[in-house]
Amino acid sequence: MPTKPTQLDAAARAATPIGSRTTAVMQAIHQRMAARSLVSGDKLPSLRAFATTMQVSTSTVVEAYERLAAQGLIRSRPGAGYFVAGPSTAAPMPLTLAAMEPRLDRAIDPLWISRQSLEADAATLKPGCGWLPAAWLAEGGIRQALRTLARKGDASLAEYGTPLGLLPLRQLLSRRMAEHGIEAPPDHIVLTESGTQAIDMVCRLLISPGDVVLVDDPCYFNFHALLRAHRAKVVGVPYTPTGPDLEAFAKVLSEHQPRLYITNSAIHNPTGATLSPVTAHRVLKLAEQAGMTIVEDDIFGDFEHTPTPRLAAYDGLERVVYIGSFSKTLSAAARTGFIAARPDWIASLTDLKIATTFGGGRLNAELVYRVLSDGSYRKHMEGLRLRLARAMPEVSKQLQGLGIVPWLEPQAGMFLWCRLPEGLDASAIAQDALAHNVVLAPGNAFSLAQSSRGFLRFNVAQSLDPRVGEVLRQVLKRQTEKG
Repeated sequence: MPTKPTQLDAAARAATPIGSRTTAVMQAIHQRMAARSLVSGDKLPSLRAFATTMQVSTSTVVEAYERLAAQGLIRSRPGAGYFVAGPSTAAPMPLTLAAMEPRLDRAIDPLWISRQSLEADAATLKPGCGWLPAAWLAEGGIRQALRTLARKGDASLAEYGTPLGLLPLRQLLSRRMAEHGIEAPPDHIVLTESGTQAIDMVCRLLISPGDVVLVDDPCYFNFHALLRAHRAKVVGVPYTPTGPDLEAFAKVLSEHQPRLYITNSAIHNPTGATLSPVTAHRVLKLAEQAGMTIVEDDIFGDFEHTPTPRLAAYDGLERVVYIGSFSKTLSAAARTGFIAARPDWIASLTDLKIATTFGGGRLNAELVYRVLSDGSYRKHMEGLRLRLARAMPEVSKQLQGLGIVPWLEPQAGMFLWCRLPEGLDASAIAQDALAHNVVLAPGNAFSLAQSSRGFLRFNVAQSLDPRVGEVLRQVLKRQTEKG
């Protein structure tokens, strides 16, 4: 099918002087390659279709394609059209994450959302961010652990860590996973510096440029950015209150033969949904039939009041790679994550870790271990779960009073996935709110299909300030009047 026109194409035409239309066509193709919307083996738009898109003559597109072919970037197949050249014949395009599709405007760019949240000053409210307020985290436990480590004065403050990571922490993680039915001996676990790095390492190991990777729609927006950085072809499957839509899941497996499926199971981001046992078993069965690996990102698991199904427990770490971290529950500064997987993959992942970080974050691992092992983390999480359980209905009630309705009432966690009043655009809402120092998370940042225009994700812990509701009330009124 012809590639859909984008704002990148329009921008390329507008920025090109008259008389350089061939160059404009070439630039548009270059930008699509840089954005990974065209990857190795993909068919380019037909000559006529792209001529219409670019508002130029067919002969101009012919000339542009011939020049690209001469540069080794594309190749012609007689009777079939033009295709992006493979890695062996084409020089790699420089990666341009900011130009990645989908990108209708900056308000739905996931990198924009992250930047606004991370760079916000103390006066900015962040109901759209993905982490807890600092006051909700385990500052006391971290301080105590730092004092203990400072008194030790041994190699933990100065030496590299071992390749797999701190053994006592891996032993503790092994016991914690056993509570969820996941059998992972310490030597089947490798520590990382974050959950994000863990996913990055797994992608380095298991996929190549052009491979298809399946994600939920909606899903955590950084999955999109990470996968495009790895030059993967990302395909989405609709997510339901009990997990991925099984009919759509089976259809995608049949049509696209994805190498990986990346998902949350315990508490889904952004929806707050929980994977049901029936759906979990069916997903694993379909993955086995398709020869697909599942990456189970469980960084929100400790927020659960009652344990729910883990794909890794049902699978026994044969086809599932299990990932976790403590950035959301303990500290975003002392970043420590982990990967649990079958032994041959752990060996390869360890080599990757040495090649990319050498020793890993030993000091952070020591800090996390001490907080987890002295009892303070358990008490911290008990209080945090209660605090979130109180915040969830309070924020939900306030939002519903504004006509913003939760898609479901989550069993646990910090996120509410909410539908705006009919006809309102979350992107426009977010742009308006930002002018009043409120950072929101528009739905289409999470949706590969761009099907969540009318949704916002709210972090209930970051939404309790009365100013959030007041700004939302004003913004909704303005946007409704505009519509």
